[in-house]
Amino acid sequence: MAEGSRPGPLAFGQVVIGPPGSGKSTYCQAMRAFLGQLGRSVAVVNLDPANEAVPGPCALDIGELVTLPDVMGSLGLGPNGGLLYCMEYLEANADWLRERLRALRGHYLLLDCPGQVELYTHHQALRNVLAQLAKWNFRLAAVHLVDSHYCTDPGKFISVLCTSLCTMLHVELPHVNVLSKMDLIEHYGKLAFNLDYYTEVLDLSYLVDHLASDPFFRNFRRLNEKLVEVIEDYSLVSFVPLNVQDKQSMRQVLQAVDKANGYSFGEREQRSLEALMSAAVGADFHFSSTLAVQEKYVQSQDKAVEEEVMDL
Repeated sequence: MAEGSRPGPLAFGQVVIGPPGSGKSTYCQAMRAFLGQLGRSVAVVNLDPANEAVPGPCALDIGELVTLPDVMGSLGLGPNGGLLYCMEYLEANADWLRERLRALRGHYLLLDCPGQVELYTHHQALRNVLAQLAKWNFRLAAVHLVDSHYCTDPGKFISVLCTSLCTMLHVELPHVNVLSKMDLIEHYGKLAFNLDYYTEVLDLSYLVDHLASDPFFRNFRRLNEKLVEVIEDYSLVSFVPLNVQDKQSMRQVLQAVDKANGYSFGEREQRSLEALMSAAVGADFHFSSTLAVQEKYVQSQDKAVEEEVMDL
Protein backbone atom coordinates (compact mmCIF):
# COMPACT_ATOMS: atom_id res chain seq x y z
CA MET A 1 0.00 0.00 0.00
CA ALA A 2 1.35 3.43 -0.93
CA GLU A 3 2.29 5.78 1.93
CA GLY A 4 -0.26 8.40 0.86
CA SER A 5 -3.14 5.92 0.75
CA ARG A 6 -2.42 4.37 4.14
CA PRO A 7 -5.07 5.24 6.79
CA GLY A 8 -3.81 7.22 9.75
CA PRO A 9 -4.19 6.38 13.44
CA LEU A 10 -7.71 6.15 14.81
CA ALA A 11 -9.36 9.52 15.54
CA PHE A 12 -12.80 10.47 16.87
CA GLY A 13 -15.13 13.37 16.35
CA GLN A 14 -18.58 14.84 15.76
CA VAL A 15 -20.17 16.04 12.53
CA VAL A 16 -22.44 18.86 13.69
CA ILE A 17 -25.31 19.36 11.26
CA GLY A 18 -28.73 20.98 11.29
CA PRO A 19 -30.77 23.78 9.70
CA PRO A 20 -29.69 27.43 9.88
CA GLY A 21 -30.19 28.96 13.32
CA SER A 22 -30.24 25.65 15.18
CA GLY A 23 -27.10 26.59 17.12
CA LYS A 24 -24.37 24.54 15.40
CA SER A 25 -21.49 27.00 15.87
CA THR A 26 -22.58 27.78 19.44
CA TYR A 27 -22.71 24.05 20.17
CA CYS A 28 -19.24 23.47 18.73
CA GLN A 29 -17.68 26.17 20.89
CA ALA A 30 -19.57 25.07 24.02
CA MET A 31 -18.61 21.43 23.43
CA ARG A 32 -14.99 22.46 22.76
CA ALA A 33 -14.83 24.22 26.13
CA PHE A 34 -16.59 21.34 27.90
CA LEU A 35 -14.29 18.69 26.44
CA GLY A 36 -11.28 20.84 27.26
CA GLN A 37 -12.32 20.78 30.91
CA LEU A 38 -12.42 16.97 30.71
CA GLY A 39 -8.84 16.95 29.47
CA ARG A 40 -9.43 16.11 25.82
CA SER A 41 -7.47 17.82 23.05
CA VAL A 42 -10.17 19.34 20.85
CA ALA A 43 -10.10 21.01 17.44
CA VAL A 44 -13.02 22.81 15.81
CA VAL A 45 -13.12 22.45 12.01
CA ASN A 46 -15.30 24.93 10.11
CA LEU A 47 -16.71 23.26 6.98
CA ASP A 48 -19.26 26.00 6.33
CA PRO A 49 -17.97 28.28 3.51
CA ALA A 50 -20.72 30.78 4.34
CA ASN A 51 -19.61 31.11 7.97
CA GLU A 52 -17.28 34.09 7.90
CA ALA A 53 -17.47 34.86 11.61
CA VAL A 54 -16.74 31.71 13.61
CA PRO A 55 -17.60 32.61 17.24
CA GLY A 56 -14.49 31.02 18.75
CA PRO A 57 -11.15 29.29 18.13
CA CYS A 58 -11.05 27.34 14.86
CA ALA A 59 -8.16 24.99 14.04
CA LEU A 60 -9.13 24.52 10.38
CA ASP A 61 -11.31 26.70 8.16
CA ILE A 62 -12.67 25.74 4.74
CA GLY A 63 -12.39 29.46 3.94
CA GLU A 64 -8.71 28.77 3.21
CA LEU A 65 -9.88 26.65 0.25
CA VAL A 66 -13.14 28.22 -0.91
CA THR A 67 -15.69 30.77 0.31
CA LEU A 68 -19.32 31.24 -0.66
CA PRO A 69 -19.02 34.97 -1.56
CA ASP A 70 -16.15 34.20 -3.96
CA VAL A 71 -18.12 31.43 -5.65
CA MET A 72 -21.25 33.55 -5.97
CA GLY A 73 -19.26 36.46 -7.39
CA SER A 74 -17.17 34.49 -9.88
CA LEU A 75 -19.80 31.99 -11.09
CA GLY A 76 -22.94 34.06 -10.73
CA LEU A 77 -24.62 31.51 -8.48
CA GLY A 78 -27.13 32.17 -5.71
CA PRO A 79 -26.56 31.19 -2.07
CA ASN A 80 -27.98 27.67 -2.42
CA GLY A 81 -26.26 26.79 -5.68
CA GLY A 82 -23.05 28.39 -4.46
CA LEU A 83 -23.03 26.30 -1.30
CA LEU A 84 -23.57 23.09 -3.25
CA TYR A 85 -20.68 24.05 -5.52
CA CYS A 86 -18.45 24.69 -2.48
CA MET A 87 -19.13 21.21 -1.14
CA GLU A 88 -18.43 19.67 -4.54
CA TYR A 89 -15.19 21.67 -4.65
CA LEU A 90 -14.24 20.34 -1.22
CA GLU A 91 -14.94 16.80 -2.41
CA ALA A 92 -12.74 17.34 -5.46
CA ASN A 93 -9.97 18.68 -3.22
CA ALA A 94 -10.10 15.96 -0.57
CA ASP A 95 -6.30 15.83 -0.54
CA TRP A 96 -6.25 19.39 0.79
CA LEU A 97 -8.56 18.38 3.62
CA ARG A 98 -6.54 15.27 4.44
CA GLU A 99 -3.30 17.23 4.58
CA ARG A 100 -4.79 19.81 6.97
CA LEU A 101 -6.38 17.15 9.16
CA ARG A 102 -3.08 15.30 9.40
CA ALA A 103 -1.78 18.13 11.58
CA LEU A 104 -4.75 17.62 13.92
CA ARG A 105 -4.19 13.92 14.63
CA GLY A 106 -4.55 13.25 18.32
CA HIS A 107 -7.36 15.81 18.59
CA TYR A 108 -11.06 15.13 19.04
CA LEU A 109 -12.70 16.87 16.06
CA LEU A 110 -15.84 19.01 16.00
CA LEU A 111 -16.86 19.55 12.37
CA ASP A 112 -19.11 22.61 12.05
CA CYS A 113 -21.08 21.96 8.84
CA PRO A 114 -23.32 24.14 6.61
CA GLY A 115 -27.01 24.54 7.38
CA GLN A 116 -28.43 23.76 3.94
CA VAL A 117 -30.80 20.82 4.37
CA GLU A 118 -30.29 19.49 0.83
CA LEU A 119 -26.69 18.58 1.73
CA TYR A 120 -27.96 15.97 4.18
CA THR A 121 -31.07 14.68 2.43
CA HIS A 122 -30.12 14.01 -1.21
CA HIS A 123 -26.94 15.84 -2.33
CA GLN A 124 -23.90 13.55 -2.48
CA ALA A 125 -20.83 15.81 -2.01
CA LEU A 126 -20.70 16.16 1.78
CA ARG A 127 -21.76 12.55 2.25
CA ASN A 128 -18.83 11.47 0.05
CA VAL A 129 -16.43 13.67 2.04
CA LEU A 130 -17.58 12.04 5.29
CA ALA A 131 -17.22 8.59 3.74
CA GLN A 132 -13.66 9.51 2.78
CA LEU A 133 -12.94 10.57 6.36
CA ALA A 134 -14.09 7.14 7.51
CA LYS A 135 -11.56 5.54 5.14
CA TRP A 136 -8.89 7.73 6.74
CA ASN A 137 -9.74 6.18 10.14
CA PHE A 138 -11.89 8.99 11.51
CA ARG A 139 -14.67 7.58 13.68
CA LEU A 140 -17.42 10.17 13.46
CA ALA A 141 -20.98 10.53 14.75
CA ALA A 142 -23.48 12.96 13.27
CA VAL A 143 -24.98 15.35 15.82
CA HIS A 144 -28.16 16.69 14.23
CA LEU A 145 -29.37 19.83 16.02
CA VAL A 146 -33.05 20.76 15.84
CA ASP A 147 -34.44 23.89 17.46
CA SER A 148 -36.75 22.83 20.31
CA HIS A 149 -39.37 25.41 19.33
CA TYR A 150 -40.60 22.96 16.66
CA CYS A 151 -42.10 20.90 19.50
CA THR A 152 -44.71 23.58 20.08
CA ASP A 153 -46.16 23.14 16.56
CA PRO A 154 -47.34 19.57 15.73
CA GLY A 155 -47.16 20.19 11.97
CA LYS A 156 -43.58 21.44 12.15
CA PHE A 157 -42.60 18.61 14.48
CA ILE A 158 -43.80 15.97 11.99
CA SER A 159 -41.79 17.80 9.32
CA VAL A 160 -38.71 17.73 11.58
CA LEU A 161 -39.16 13.99 12.17
CA CYS A 162 -39.30 13.34 8.42
CA THR A 163 -36.21 15.47 7.81
CA SER A 164 -34.31 13.82 10.65
CA LEU A 165 -35.15 10.34 9.35
CA CYS A 166 -34.16 11.26 5.80
CA THR A 167 -30.88 12.72 7.07
CA MET A 168 -30.07 9.60 9.09
CA LEU A 169 -30.62 7.37 6.08
CA HIS A 170 -28.68 9.57 3.66
CA VAL A 171 -25.63 10.58 5.72
CA GLU A 172 -25.01 6.98 6.85
CA LEU A 173 -23.22 7.84 10.09
CA PRO A 174 -24.00 6.90 13.69
CA HIS A 175 -26.57 9.54 14.54
CA VAL A 176 -27.62 11.54 17.61
CA ASN A 177 -30.59 13.88 17.20
CA VAL A 178 -30.54 16.80 19.62
CA LEU A 179 -33.27 19.26 20.63
CA SER A 180 -31.24 22.44 21.08
CA LYS A 181 -32.04 25.64 23.00
CA MET A 182 -34.03 23.83 25.68
CA ASP A 183 -33.41 26.78 28.01
CA LEU A 184 -35.68 28.85 25.73
CA ILE A 185 -38.48 26.35 25.19
CA GLU A 186 -40.81 28.01 27.71
CA HIS A 187 -40.71 31.17 25.56
CA TYR A 188 -42.06 29.31 22.53
CA GLY A 189 -45.41 28.38 24.03
CA LYS A 190 -47.05 25.49 25.88
CA LEU A 191 -46.37 21.94 24.68
CA ALA A 192 -49.35 19.78 23.79
CA PHE A 193 -47.75 16.77 25.52
CA ASN A 194 -44.99 16.09 28.05
CA LEU A 195 -41.45 16.61 26.81
CA ASP A 196 -40.62 12.89 26.81
CA TYR A 197 -43.34 12.43 24.17
CA TYR A 198 -41.20 14.48 21.78
CA THR A 199 -37.76 13.20 22.77
CA GLU A 200 -38.72 9.52 22.69
CA VAL A 201 -41.12 10.03 19.73
CA LEU A 202 -43.93 8.08 21.36
CA ASP A 203 -47.28 7.12 19.75
CA LEU A 204 -47.58 9.75 17.00
CA SER A 205 -51.27 9.04 16.41
CA TYR A 206 -51.97 11.49 19.24
CA LEU A 207 -50.10 14.13 17.28
CA VAL A 208 -52.21 13.43 14.19
CA ASP A 209 -55.38 13.76 16.29
CA HIS A 210 -54.10 17.04 17.68
CA LEU A 211 -53.44 18.30 14.15
CA ALA A 212 -56.95 17.31 13.09
CA SER A 213 -58.36 19.95 15.45
CA ASP A 214 -56.91 22.58 13.09
CA PRO A 215 -59.28 23.26 10.14
CA PHE A 216 -56.34 23.55 7.73
CA PHE A 217 -54.65 20.27 8.69
CA ARG A 218 -57.95 18.39 8.92
CA ASN A 219 -57.94 18.11 5.13
CA PHE A 220 -54.51 16.46 5.22
CA ARG A 221 -55.17 13.90 7.94
CA ARG A 222 -54.61 10.93 5.63
CA LEU A 223 -51.28 12.36 4.45
CA ASN A 224 -50.14 13.00 8.02
CA GLU A 225 -51.13 9.47 9.02
CA LYS A 226 -48.97 8.02 6.23
CA LEU A 227 -46.00 10.24 7.14
CA VAL A 228 -46.30 9.15 10.77
CA GLU A 229 -46.45 5.49 9.70
CA VAL A 230 -43.16 5.85 7.82
CA ILE A 231 -41.46 7.41 10.86
CA GLU A 232 -42.79 4.76 13.25
CA ASP A 233 -42.00 1.86 10.90
CA TYR A 234 -38.33 2.83 10.76
CA SER A 235 -38.31 3.44 14.54
CA LEU A 236 -34.99 5.30 14.38
CA VAL A 237 -35.72 8.87 15.42
CA SER A 238 -35.41 10.05 19.01
CA PHE A 239 -33.93 13.18 20.57
CA VAL A 240 -31.63 14.17 23.41
CA PRO A 241 -32.53 17.55 25.00
CA LEU A 242 -29.73 20.11 25.18
CA ASN A 243 -29.07 23.33 27.04
CA VAL A 244 -25.48 24.46 26.34
CA GLN A 245 -25.52 26.52 29.55
CA ASP A 246 -26.11 23.38 31.65
CA LYS A 247 -23.05 21.14 32.20
CA GLN A 248 -25.22 18.15 33.10
CA SER A 249 -27.11 18.54 29.82
CA MET A 250 -23.83 18.76 27.90
CA ARG A 251 -22.57 15.63 29.66
CA GLN A 252 -25.69 13.70 28.68
CA VAL A 253 -25.32 14.66 25.02
CA LEU A 254 -21.62 13.77 25.12
CA GLN A 255 -22.38 10.33 26.57
CA ALA A 256 -24.81 9.63 23.72
CA VAL A 257 -22.28 10.81 21.11
CA ASP A 258 -19.37 8.88 22.66
CA LYS A 259 -21.46 5.75 22.56
CA ALA A 260 -22.39 6.40 18.91
CA ASN A 261 -18.88 6.99 17.56
CA GLY A 262 -17.25 4.37 19.80
CA TYR A 263 -15.11 6.70 21.89
CA SER A 264 -16.56 5.27 25.12
CA PHE A 265 -15.22 1.84 24.25
CA GLY A 266 -11.76 2.91 23.10
CA GLU A 267 -8.45 2.72 24.91
CA ARG A 268 -8.43 6.45 25.59
CA GLU A 269 -11.49 6.25 27.83
CA GLN A 270 -10.68 5.21 31.40
CA ARG A 271 -12.49 1.99 32.16
CA SER A 272 -14.94 2.10 35.04
CA LEU A 273 -18.24 0.44 35.80
CA GLU A 274 -20.00 3.82 35.74
CA ALA A 275 -18.67 4.69 32.27
CA LEU A 276 -19.66 1.33 30.84
CA MET A 277 -23.12 1.42 32.38
CA SER A 278 -23.81 4.97 31.18
CA ALA A 279 -22.91 3.92 27.65
CA ALA A 280 -25.09 0.79 27.80
CA VAL A 281 -28.23 2.17 29.45
CA GLY A 282 -29.96 3.51 26.31
CA ALA A 283 -33.62 4.31 26.88
CA ASP A 284 -33.29 4.71 30.66
CA PHE A 285 -30.50 7.23 30.16
CA HIS A 286 -32.62 9.28 27.75
CA PHE A 287 -35.60 9.13 30.11
CA SER A 288 -33.61 10.48 33.07
CA SER A 289 -32.12 13.30 31.00
CA THR A 290 -35.54 14.21 29.63
CA LEU A 291 -37.14 14.05 33.07
CA ALA A 292 -34.74 16.68 34.42
CA VAL A 293 -35.53 19.06 31.57
CA GLN A 294 -39.25 18.33 31.87
CA GLU A 295 -39.18 19.27 35.57
CA LYS A 296 -37.55 22.61 34.75
CA TYR A 297 -40.11 23.20 32.00
CA VAL A 298 -43.06 22.42 34.28
CA GLN A 299 -41.64 24.65 37.01
CA SER A 300 -41.34 27.55 34.56
CA GLN A 301 -44.94 26.99 33.41
CA ASP A 302 -46.20 26.91 37.02
CA LYS A 303 -44.31 30.10 37.80
CA ALA A 304 -45.86 31.82 34.77
CA VAL A 305 -49.36 30.80 35.92
CA GLU A 306 -48.68 32.09 39.44
CA GLU A 307 -47.53 35.44 38.05
CA GLU A 308 -50.70 35.70 35.95
CA VAL A 309 -52.84 34.97 39.03
CA MET A 310 -50.97 37.59 41.05
CA ASP A 311 -51.53 40.15 38.29
CA LEU A 312 -55.26 39.48 38.47
